[in-house]
Amino acid sequence: MKDNFRILVAEDEDDICEILQFNLESEGYKVDVVHSAEDALQKKLIDYDLFLLDVMMGRMTGFALAQKMRKELDINTPIIFLTARDNENDLLTGFSVGADDYMAKPFSIRELQARVKTILKRSYQKERIQESTILNIGGIGLDNKTKRLMIGDKKIDLTRKEFEILLLLTKNQGRIFSREEILSRIWANDVIVTDRTVDVNMTRLRKKMDEFSGYVRNKPGYGYYFEI
Repeated sequence: MKDNFRILVAEDEDDICEILQFNLESEGYKVDVVHSAEDALQKKLIDYDLFLLDVMMGRMTGFALAQKMRKELDINTPIIFLTARDNENDLLTGFSVGADDYMAKPFSIRELQARVKTILKRSYQKERIQESTILNIGGIGLDNKTKRLMIGDKKIDLTRKEFEILLLLTKNQGRIFSREEILSRIWANDVIVTDRTVDVNMTRLRKKMDEFSGYVRNKPGYGYYFEI
């Protein structure tokens, strides 16, 4: 595993923050502490490897913070919820908004340290697999680490949506995706998008693909597909 994992603790009780920070730093982690969800959102969240979130914090709950991170900020970093509420509904809510684990207060510090270690190890291994994954097909490559299109020695930056569209099409060669289906898969959490949005992104994507633009095809009245 890598060194210097970074953990953000969002907890409104000072004594719990001090205990968590002291014990996690003793394990070699870099730990930052905030006392509200609003303060957490002021941090550069993408830089952290794990979040420990108290459920009940001021105006914005830990659940609401997690949901915002997952759906709006596209942050998939592991989350452990800390809460005095341990009923089944809260547990289910926690997992539905993207929790990786859920610990009821009061909790054992040694158990928390063990769970943190396990989740970070699992997350790191998954990240390494994803980083090493490069899809090569028909003279082009898709680098899942950098989200770039590779044509020979050229590395071409794609927007997140362009990358996701091309990945969807290449993994399903020959299958036609309607505009509506592409919208539902790629823009699932966005509210105001139209069929024209798909066409605009396809035009930009094809331009970036240069001589390989013909791989992305359009069957009028049906939709888009990838074919070499």
